[in-house]
Amino acid sequence: MAELIWEGKYDKEGQKTKPLRIVLPFQTVETVNESTEDRRRQRSLFEQGKPTDWRNRLIWGDKKYVLPSLLEEFAGKVNLIYIDPPFATGDDFSFTVTVNGEEFTKEPSILEVKAYRDTWGRGIDSWLQWFYETVVLLYELLADNGSIYVHLDWHVGHYAKCVMDEVFGYECFQNEIIWFYKTGGASRERWARKHDVILFYSKSPTEWVFNPQMERSYMMHVYGFKKSDFRIDEETGLQYSMVYCRDVWDIPSVGSATSERVGFPTQKPEALLERIIKASSNEGDLVLDCFVGSGTTAVVAEKLGRRWIAADLSRFAIHITRKRLLQIPNVRPFIVQNLGKYERQVWQIGEFGDGDTAEAIAKRQKAYTEFILKLYGARPVYGYTWLHGIKAGRMVHVGSVDAPITVADVTNIIAEFKKAIGTGKDAPTTNGVDILGWEFAFEINEVAKQQAAAANVNVRFLRIPRDVMDKRAVEQGDIYFFELAALSVDVQVKGRTVTVKLTDFVIPPDDVPEDVRRAVKHWSQWIDYWAVDWNYQGDTFHNEWQAFRTRQNRDLPLQVSHTYEQSGNYTILIKVIDILGNDTTKAVKVSIG
Repeated sequence: MAELIWEGKYDKEGQKTKPLRIVLPFQTVETVNESTEDRRRQRSLFEQGKPTDWRNRLIWGDKKYVLPSLLEEFAGKVNLIYIDPPFATGDDFSFTVTVNGEEFTKEPSILEVKAYRDTWGRGIDSWLQWFYETVVLLYELLADNGSIYVHLDWHVGHYAKCVMDEVFGYECFQNEIIWFYKTGGASRERWARKHDVILFYSKSPTEWVFNPQMERSYMMHVYGFKKSDFRIDEETGLQYSMVYCRDVWDIPSVGSATSERVGFPTQKPEALLERIIKASSNEGDLVLDCFVGSGTTAVVAEKLGRRWIAADLSRFAIHITRKRLLQIPNVRPFIVQNLGKYERQVWQIGEFGDGDTAEAIAKRQKAYTEFILKLYGARPVYGYTWLHGIKAGRMVHVGSVDAPITVADVTNIIAEFKKAIGTGKDAPTTNGVDILGWEFAFEINEVAKQQAAAANVNVRFLRIPRDVMDKRAVEQGDIYFFELAALSVDVQVKGRTVTVKLTDFVIPPDDVPEDVRRAVKHWSQWIDYWAVDWNYQGDTFHNEWQAFRTRQNRDLPLQVSHTYEQSGNYTILIKVIDILGNDTTKAVKVSIG
């Protein structure tokens, strides 16, 4: 068979370049819509070492790490895969936010720009290698009688067909489906582009799931129907008959006025995914989408009673998908996961050296710390345990890749800072400390800042961006450290009833586009979503109540009450997600009599 060759397909030894196969454990960061009783039962099963009940999975992460990490559990077990990969349009990671009735386009984050550069950095050659490595892993995940649908447009559809033939086999190619739509403008320079291509492949050349789907046909004379076959469309009065769907699908796209629209330029209609999922899976089957975007695959799979795994690189995509799922009546419990510290550990070892000896670990930690300090614009200082650098007279602490900054860490930083004052050339010249971290304990902004203020130390907490793991972003100077947002709440207890009220939310201005900042007239407009875990137990955020804005309803309640069944001491965890998809959490302790 003829073979498509691209730069990077083969290494110097003439072997095909294989996809990255680092297997990392997933971290569950949130359970959604799970009852307290189910939560106890799941925890009990886990502690006993027994299998827990299935939970659908929403995963934030890069598919190059997510897919290999899924293989151990799901190789050969996924019944249907649908992917809608980047088309080279520039719209793949942008989205629309609404503030005070005005819509603004949020440009891709540096992390998403990195993914775009990785995919298209060398043009079609790099896209082909990226796509090849993706479908090799998807092939392994697919069940023997499973199917995959690859959604493409005119940019790359013909190239992708060659890659799919190579990985899945020409004999497993079942259909080229044309999705025809009418939206968008016309052109005076060429024929208007009004269709996408969906490539349908089975894993086996002889066996796959297929449930024929029916659609209306108004062209009665073409098929020679009898009069008894006629039906009348009540809205239009036109005659139609039901026929088997063909490979050209006339399904409306998600226009600006449709109720489905959530602000993604690449959003696909639910009717499109409904046809695919109904045709190529059965109830209870497992559906996977590793470019879930606006969440359509997960939403339709949920409505049709399929199990699902949905992943995306975009934090905002995960947030939008979660909101859409929560609008489904009686949505089944699901979990939100990421690869968190494990991805950072792999990066640190690859970038700064491996080895398990004390000397190797110390050398790696020193190189990592100096690297972060350089990106932050700070000068390294030595001879301290908790203080690592100095910038504009302020001391700097660099958090490790595998642990959050805690209140205990801040206590140690402040103690060492007080000793460092006036002790040589590396002594601080202000009372300030900048604490850089990948993650932070929930209570850090309030408790630790109060503790620091009592010691007359001005503390700032800044998040180390994931972008530092991208060499191109580093080389181009696209690294920005942003302060944590600050959430204020008021908690009132009356008997066994607790009322939580949001009273303020402050986002550091540098993290927000100027036009969006101007549109915000009240602090609450920064908030798109908030949720509460009424009995946080130190492991995973258990989403027991949530409120969020939708296109149909922009109002957001700012308080909620909860009545406890039993007296005792509880930790309430409040999570706020802002209009850009970033989350801020706050823990509050209450005593219920």
